[in-house]
Amino acid sequence: MGKREELIAQYADDLKNKCGMTPDMDLLIKVTIGCGPAIYNADASTVASSQPDELETVKNNFLIKKLGLADGPELMGAINKVIDTYGKSERNKYRAVVYYMLTKHFGKEAIYA
Repeated sequence: MGKREELIAQYADDLKNKCGMTPDMDLLIKVTIGCGPAIYNADASTVASSQPDELETVKNNFLIKKLGLADGPELMGAINKVIDTYGKSERNKYRAVVYYMLTKHFGKEAIYA
């Protein structure tokens, strides 16, 4: 099993055990691939949810640029909801998992079709 497959298995495990959801593996694989080489970098592969700048980056680079959503308070609300679902005390919030949950939240799966 390659490194990417191991990471996808880790992300699926987090979605099941930490977030209480059954992952759509096809979508999870596409979201993970969409993250590019960031998944292999210890710092870039996680979301520092306690840092407002990091959450702004998720909003601007993923929700607005990638998913094509209009800026508004509901975007940060969705990010905070996803962080709560993942667990505020969870130290490693994987970017691919956060992006997956945001994609599902906004019903934007078609972007990865």
